[in-house]
Amino acid sequence: MNFTIVLLIIAACLAVVFIIQNVAAVTVGIFFWEISLSLALLIFFVLALGFIIGWFLHSFLAYRKIKQEVAEVQKNLLSGKK
Repeated sequence: MNFTIVLLIIAACLAVVFIIQNVAAVTVGIFFWEISLSLALLIFFVLALGFIIGWFLHSFLAYRKIKQEVAEVQKNLLSGKK
């Protein structure tokens, strides 16, 4: 059996155990909204939101770095330096 498949099966089993142990409903209040959902879903959504924010932040910082490097290369080309 492929090593990747084994890791995926182990991760899926751990996820199922986590979900089974965290089925209790919790109520979350944000400003004037109030929502009730399972603790496992809440943790999943917060984790997914964190990954998305981190991905956008990383992309933005990489874009700024590349933009700065391009500006530096253009400046060097215009001034005749190598």
